[in-house]
Amino acid sequence: MVLSHPWDLSPKEAFVLQNDLAEQVERQPRLGQVRSVAGIDVSVRDDLARAAVVVLEFEGLIPTHYAVANRPVIFPYVPGLLAFREGPVVLDALERLGTSPDLLIFDGQGLAHPRRLGIASHIGLLVDLPAIGCAKSRLCGWHDELAREPGSYMPLLDDGEVIGAVLRTRRNVKPVYVSIGHRVDLATSIRYVLACCRGYRLPETTRWAHRVAGGDAPPLHGQQAMRFDL
Repeated sequence: MVLSHPWDLSPKEAFVLQNDLAEQVERQPRLGQVRSVAGIDVSVRDDLARAAVVVLEFEGLIPTHYAVANRPVIFPYVPGLLAFREGPVVLDALERLGTSPDLLIFDGQGLAHPRRLGIASHIGLLVDLPAIGCAKSRLCGWHDELAREPGSYMPLLDDGEVIGAVLRTRRNVKPVYVSIGHRVDLATSIRYVLACCRGYRLPETTRWAHRVAGGDAPPLHGQQAMRFDL
């Protein structure tokens, strides 16, 4: 972890910290060749958070590594403060991973956030890795009606600022909301999300991370480096 901060903050203190950290997020590409991409998801059950990080070969989208971590949830549910509820356990899983992915794709927001610091931007900044937010729902902003063709997208706007894109990944299904996390631009984010889709609404990174967060173990290819905290 490159940056760190206390997690035991009040919601008011967390809002202030988000505003400060948002100024450090890099909105331009700073990533090399992407050979691996990781999906990140968190499930919460009975006040226990379980984070899953699944690394896939980018070319074939085949899982090669994964890690999970468990941690009690101590931060209350507050809209816009998801990173303070789930961030610590995500960092635990990343630390246990045993490899450094070239790109992270979060099941959550990046800049498409009221203070421009969703979980993809927050954690991407802390670990200083390229990160993308690919959320299933909209947290803020507005957009016009989107075309039905897969690959169609349009800007997600908030007070005249482009904060992300609404992206159709499959015909006749709801779009996803893509935004910059850290060290990528929006065009790059859209391109990698589409490249990780294989006929489903959600990219394979998210689909695998969701399965592992729910308790499934992926069949691994290559260096089968895996860590569990059960």
